[in-house]
Amino acid sequence: MYIHLGQDVIVKSRDIVAILDIDTTSVGGITRDYLRAAQKEGVVVSVTDDLPKSVILCQGEDGRRVYISQISTATLEKRSGYLDGISNR
Repeated sequence: MYIHLGQDVIVKSRDIVAILDIDTTSVGGITRDYLRAAQKEGVVVSVTDDLPKSVILCQGEDGRRVYISQISTATLEKRSGYLDGISNR
């Protein structure tokens, strides 16, 4: 299954490691350091021209990617079907 992250970007749901709220995660020092290091490595992809709301960490066949999106974490979780999968178990 694929998940639309914004603009023309989609990723395989199995490649998603974490979906993080940018407001709460950018406050923590460790997360800020991680995002800074990812930026230096050139693996950060911004898929928004608007105010960013989420950070999506991915690890796929083509390596690590960190996406910055204007779509909220709640919407991305719904698109992933992750919550539905939990309630069916």
